[in-house]
Parts: sequence; structure tokens; C-alpha cells
Amino acid sequence: MGGMNYTVVDSKKLATAEIYGKTLCELGEKDKRVVALTADLAGSTKIGDFKEKFPDRFFNVGIAEQNLFGIAAGMAKAGLIPFISTFSVFASMRATDQLHTDICYQNANVKIIGSHSGTSYGQAGSTHHAIEDVAMVRSLANLKVIVPADGFETANAVRAAAAMDGPVYIRINRGFDMNIYENEDYGFEFGKGVLMNDGNDVTVIANGCCVFQAIQAARILESDFGIHARVINLHTIKPIDRDIILKAAEETRRIITVEDHTILGGLGTAVGEVVLESGRACAFKKLGLNDCFSAIGFHEDLMTMNGIDTEGIVKTAVDMMKRAHVVEISSDGKTTKALKFDDRDFEAEIDWTDEV
Repeated sequence: MGGMNYTVVDSKKLATAEIYGKTLCELGEKDKRVVALTADLAGSTKIGDFKEKFPDRFFNVGIAEQNLFGIAAGMAKAGLIPFISTFSVFASMRATDQLHTDICYQNANVKIIGSHSGTSYGQAGSTHHAIEDVAMVRSLANLKVIVPADGFETANAVRAAAAMDGPVYIRINRGFDMNIYENEDYGFEFGKGVLMNDGNDVTVIANGCCVFQAIQAARILESDFGIHARVINLHTIKPIDRDIILKAAEETRRIITVEDHTILGGLGTAVGEVVLESGRACAFKKLGLNDCFSAIGFHEDLMTMNGIDTEGIVKTAVDMMKRAHVVEISSDGKTTKALKFDDRDFEAEIDWTDEV
């Protein structure tokens, strides 16, 4: 398994991207096929350590993202394992054609690390806010998509990506993510969500920086409102963990998704597709940027403005507890389908489908 050469205390001083850089060096020591490429962003994406340790396996193509992706595809076809490091907004938009045709169409073994994702580079403005990247990349065939919640999960995601064949997109933040895990040994499994907090009243499904906010919200919901919120870290968007989503829909009947991304096409849409295709009924709400560009400012302020911070999640969960969900009430040998608002039952005149 290996392991990082720093302690838990040290990790709190490292940005997520720095942990990625150190993990890449670890992989480079074990496998000479690992190479690193960037488009003049070695410093910003924190792969300088790899450049120093393996200068003959590091390539800076300059400010030319399209060439970056094409070169990486060629290296992969030659048997190398290229790791591309650039901002998420450039990886998903500026080089879309090369990502689509050179990498995904050929199922090339390229690993794309998109940093500064979401609104984490808040003060740089809309040109550097990656709020549409997940919607774009998850639609590409052969491409797997991971959105780690902290540095430890990033290390696990990078190792998992290196071990599997084919293209992988990993989305990480610019700055310092709050640690939600004590160490790397929490049982990371590609394609499987992680239950962070159990509860049967409402489920909050999040990824990336929003997982910490969801955990904090669950504590407030229980202590201040008596609401028991289930929190799921759905770090893998594609392939998605259908089982953990459908279990939540059945057992809590209310789902809130939270993402630092537009509500169109990202985590919320992916989760909604699973619920809709199953035929199950539940109250459902997507939190994210509501079909708009973000303001410019510090990341924590933008999360508050967009309602994806702890307070926004708490407010949405409390409001959702007032919304109806479908239940079956049995009395005198008869079963009636009804709407249930919190702990009060009301019979409803509705044309119900056979499966609820």
C-alpha cells in the first residue's frame, strides 16, 4: 500500500493539490511509466516536487492545453501513464476536443487532475470558475470521474486512477480542504459512496468541499431540530453508486444533493437520474449554482451566497421536512396510499403509479 511520508498533523498544513503532488511522486518512484505534464501551471497545481525528482519525466508544454492533451494521449498509446495537471476549467473546456477524440475515443490511459475546481479560485472570476466541468466530462464515453472530499481521499483517488486502465478525471480544489478523515485507511473504494453519518429523516449527498459542510449540517440538524440526517460522500460520479442512492431514497424518502457546481448536469443530475429510473418516489432538492455564473470573491463567501454551506444545507433540510412524501397506511386490512408531512398523515386523492 505504501503511504504518504507525512503525519496527520502535517497534512493539515498541506493544500489538497500539494498532497496530490506528493502522491504523484510516490507513484513515480514505484513505476517509471508515470510521467507528469502541465500547461505552464506546475507551481499552481503543486507538481513541482515531481519535476525536481524526475526532471526527465516532466513536461511543460506551455500555455497550450490542446497540445497538452494530445501529447498525453500519444504517450499513453506508447505505454506510459501520463498525469495531466491543469485547472479544471481548462481541462473540461479549452481542451474538450482533444479530451473527447484523442483520449476518450481511444480509451487512452491518461489521468487528468483538474485543480482549482468549482468556485475555489473565487477571486479569479468566471474565467477560472469550473462550475460546468462535471456536467461536461461525465458525458464522455470511457471517462471515469472522481471528486475527492479532502487530501486523504485525493491520495486514494490518485492511486486508484493509476491502478486502473483508461482515462480518469479527478476534480480537486485550489486551497485547503477541511479534513473529514483521520488518515487514508478508511476503506476508499472506487465507485462506492461513503456513509459519513447515519440517519433516517433526510439524506444529504455531497462530494468535494461540500462533504464537510454536509457533516457539519447534520450535527446542527440533530442538536437544534431533532432531525437525523444521513450524509453520503459520493466521491465517484461515474460510475455512480446506485445501491447507496436507492437505499437512501427508500429509507429516508428525502434527498438533498450539494455540489460546488451548477445544478445542471452534475452530481444532483446524476443522483436524480438514478432515482427517476428506479421508479421510486422521494422529495428531492439540488443545491448548487442555480443556472448562473458566480460572483467574484473568497471561496467560503461564494459557498454561502450559493447556499451550499452548512447554513444553506440546514435551511433546506428543515424546509424539506415539511414537504410531502408517499407512505402506505394499513387499517382494517386495507392499504391506503397517502401523503406524509413529517409525522402527520393525510389521505390524498391522487392517481398513483403501481410502484412508489
